[in-house]
Amino acid sequence: MAPLFLSHSRIRIRTGTRMRGGVGTVRAVAALTALTALATGCRNDTAPAWEYPELGTALRSLSHDLDEDCAETDPARCLEGLDRIGVLADRAFAEVLDHKLLDRGYVAAMNDLAGARRLRLAAAHEARARRDPHYLPLRRAVHAERLAYRRLLAELESLRTAPPPGDGTQPV
Repeated sequence: MAPLFLSHSRIRIRTGTRMRGGVGTVRAVAALTALTALATGCRNDTAPAWEYPELGTALRSLSHDLDEDCAETDPARCLEGLDRIGVLADRAFAEVLDHKLLDRGYVAAMNDLAGARRLRLAAAHEARARRDPHYLPLRRAVHAERLAYRRLLAELESLRTAPPPGDGTQPV
């Protein structure tokens, strides 16, 4: 089939013959429409990117701060960093809610994190009462909370990178 060229009010085939009315024009318009659809794609271009860039930014910040703030082995120095990371986790949670991405794995990871945070706060209170910054239950609680954050990060990343249900054309 010869390529089609669109000119003001007529459709011409490469040979230069003019087509007027009838079946030929309908076929040419149908072919042009099909080629345009193939060239531009048949997806909903108004749908947001499903990789959720805001959530990606929150994840990178959360991961970076988790690595930086708790890089030392001293749990007392890590406590303030874990509280600051909690604010970032809340921001990521808001992004998840905005995009309606909640699933069982994420909720379970959030519950694990909440439990680990309660244990850490109780152990920190006990360590202050004993005036022992190297209190072993505090070390264990900090380690457990860091692991809970790692699980939360993994769940958030899987939510962020998973395509939406369907073919990706439905609004989020």
